[in-house]
Amino acid sequence: MGKDGHGSVVGKSSVYLIVALFIFGLGWSVGSGKLQFSVGNMSSTQNNQLPDKLDYSSVDLIYSELKSKYDGELSEADLISGLKEGLVKSAGDPYTEYMSPEDAKEFNDSLGGTFEGIGAELGKDEKGNIIIISPIAGYPAKEAGLMPKDIIVEIDDESASDITISEAVDRIRGEKDTDVKLGIIRSGEFKEYTITRQEINIPSVKTEIRDQVGIMTISRFGDDTVALARQAADEFVQADVKAVVLDLRGNTGGYLRGAVDVSGLWLDGGSTILTERRGEVIVDTLKASGTPKLKGIKTVILINEGSASASEIVAGALKDNGKAELLGQQTYGKGSVQEPIQLADGGILKVTIARWYTPNGKNIDKEGIAPDYEVEMTVDDIRADKDPQLDAALQKLQ
Repeated sequence: MGKDGHGSVVGKSSVYLIVALFIFGLGWSVGSGKLQFSVGNMSSTQNNQLPDKLDYSSVDLIYSELKSKYDGELSEADLISGLKEGLVKSAGDPYTEYMSPEDAKEFNDSLGGTFEGIGAELGKDEKGNIIIISPIAGYPAKEAGLMPKDIIVEIDDESASDITISEAVDRIRGEKDTDVKLGIIRSGEFKEYTITRQEINIPSVKTEIRDQVGIMTISRFGDDTVALARQAADEFVQADVKAVVLDLRGNTGGYLRGAVDVSGLWLDGGSTILTERRGEVIVDTLKASGTPKLKGIKTVILINEGSASASEIVAGALKDNGKAELLGQQTYGKGSVQEPIQLADGGILKVTIARWYTPNGKNIDKEGIAPDYEVEMTVDDIRADKDPQLDAALQKLQ
C-alpha cells in the first residue's frame, strides 16, 4: 500500500468514497483503490456497549424451524444473503448496505462509464419512494419522457414499494435491446412507460465556450473526471475566458478524490475543502493541493436537487472560500461518507463511517446547500428544451 498527497493510506479493499445515489445506466461512481483517510484506521467508540459477537441461538432456531416446516424450496445462499442484508438494514441508514456478489460486480464494473440501461439517475424522496433524479439527455429514459421527481411504483408490473435502490437498479438494468416497463406517478397521475435499454457511454466532463465564458459540465465524479476537468481548465486558460460556469446539476456524486482535486482548480494550496467528523470529533481535514488553474476567474456554479454528495462538497468548498457563487435550486443534502469493504464472498459492505462538513463548519445532510441566486427549472422548460438557469448564469457573468 502507498500514500496519497494527504498522507492517507491507499488500499485495494478499503477505500473512502462519497456515494450519493445509485445511478442506473450511468453506474454507481464508486470502487476501490482510490482514497482512504486516517479515519478509516480508527474504531468507532459509539457502539462499545455491543458484544464482540452476536448470540445467534435464536437465528439458528428460526433456521431449524424453516428447514423442517416451510412448504417450499429454500436456498442456503439466499438465506445467508438475507441474514446479511437484514443485519445491515437494521442500522436504519439508507447508505449503509450489503451488496450481493452480483450487485458488487455491477458496482465495480460501473467505474468505466459504459453501461447497459436506460440512462437515468435514481434516488429516494423524503417518504422513501424511489424517484427519478435526472434522465440523461440522448438516452432512452429521457427520450421516453421520464421526468425528474417521477415516482417509480412498478417495474415490469411488480411493485417497487419497499425495495432498496440496489434492488431497483438490478430490476431496471439489463442487456441492451431488451425492454423494461416502468409505472410512475407524476403529479398524482399514474403513467406507464416501456423503455428499450441501450448501451450508455457518457464522459463525466463536457466543455463549451460561449461568449468568452467557459462552461464545464461534470455529470459524475468518476475515473476520468479529474483528468478531463484539468484538460478543460487548460482549454479555458488558453482561450482566455473571462468567466466560468461549473454545471453540477444532476451530479449525484462519486469519488471523494475527484471532488477534492476539482475544487483545487480554483483554490490555493492549503485551503480547506472539508472536515470529517465521527460524532463530535474531527478526524480529518482535507485541503487543496496542486495548481489552481482557474484561480481568480469569476465562477458561477449551477446546482439543483439532483446535485448531491461529492458535487455538494465542491459547491460548498468554493462558496465558503469565496471562489464561486451558486445559482439554481437547493441541493440534495448528502453529508455522509461511506467505506465500501470487499468481503470474502465477493459481496461488498458499504458503511457510513463519518459526516463531512463544509469549510465554514456546516453539515448539509438532509438539508442541502441553498443557492445564492434561486432560479427554477420547470417541467415546461425541460420539455421546451430551455435552460433558464444556464441563461441566468451567463447573463450574470457578462
